[in-house]
Amino acid sequence: MRVKKAVLPVAGLGTRVLPATKAIPKEMLPVIDRPAIQYVVDEALEAGIEHIVFVTGRNKGAIEDYFDRAYELEATLLQKGKTDVLAALDAQALPAGASSFVRQQAPLGLGHAIWCARDLIGPEPFAVLLPDVIIKGRPSALAQMVAAHSQVGGNMIAVDPVPEARVSSYGVIAPVKREGRLIEMSGMVEKPPRAEAPSNLAITGRYILQPDIFALLADQATGAGGEIQLTDAMARLMRQQAFYAYEFDGHPYDCGSKAGYFEAVLAHALDHEDIGDAARALVAAAAGAAASAAG
Repeated sequence: MRVKKAVLPVAGLGTRVLPATKAIPKEMLPVIDRPAIQYVVDEALEAGIEHIVFVTGRNKGAIEDYFDRAYELEATLLQKGKTDVLAALDAQALPAGASSFVRQQAPLGLGHAIWCARDLIGPEPFAVLLPDVIIKGRPSALAQMVAAHSQVGGNMIAVDPVPEARVSSYGVIAPVKREGRLIEMSGMVEKPPRAEAPSNLAITGRYILQPDIFALLADQATGAGGEIQLTDAMARLMRQQAFYAYEFDGHPYDCGSKAGYFEAVLAHALDHEDIGDAARALVAAAAGAAASAAG
C-alpha cells in the first residue's frame, strides 16, 4: 500500500535547548524565517503524505495555531497590499482535513507517542518523522524512502553514515546485504563501543512502518529511561517482517541540540535566496575577526 499518512511526535519538552523552550515549543524555534517543524512538514508533503498526525502534549498549542489560518493577520496583510507575505502564509497552510492532533497525556516515550496515533493511522503503512531532525535533500529524504518502499514494501529506517570515531554516540544498524542505497538489515544497536559497532550507519529520525507495530507497542515493556521505546518494538517486529535501511542523499541537522540547531540555521541562511549573500559575508567577516584575534 502507498504511504499516505505520517506521524510527527511533538510532545517532547525540549530539555536539550532550555531555557529557550521554557515558553516556546522546540519545534517552533525559528530556522531563518519559519519554524523548524515547517521544514519537516514540507518534507512529508513532498513525499506525497496526505494526512499528518501531530502527537502533542501540554503547552504545544502554538503548533496547532501555526498550521491554522489567522484571518485577522491575513486581512491586515491584504489591506496593506503585502501580497508576497500573504502568499508565503498561504504556502505553509495545510489543506482542510489534512492534519489531526492527538494528545499524549504523559511523557511515556517515543513508542507511546506513536501508539497514541493508532486509531488515526488505521491498517496501513505510515511514516514517522522526528521533528528534531531537519534534513536538507533534493528530493526530500522521505520522498526517497517512499520511492524505495514502493518497490520492496516492509519496514524502512533512514540511515546516514557518521565518522567511525563517533559511532558510539548513535544508534546504528546491523547490515546484511546492500543494493545501492537500500540495505537489508538484521538489527539495531544503541550507542555501541567503536570496536563492536556493526556499521557506522546511524539511525536518523525517519521511518516507514507497518501498522503491526501498534499491537507490539500496546504491550511493550518499558526500556531505556523507563519509557516505552519505539526501537524495542521495532526489534520485535524485525523478527516477523522484512526491515530495510535507506541511506538517503542529504544532510541531517539535529535541531534538538544547541550546536545542531545553530548548524541548521547557518546552513539554511547560506542557501536562503534573500539573505544568502549577506550570510556568507557575515561568516567571512566573523572568520576574519577570529583569525585576527587568534594572531
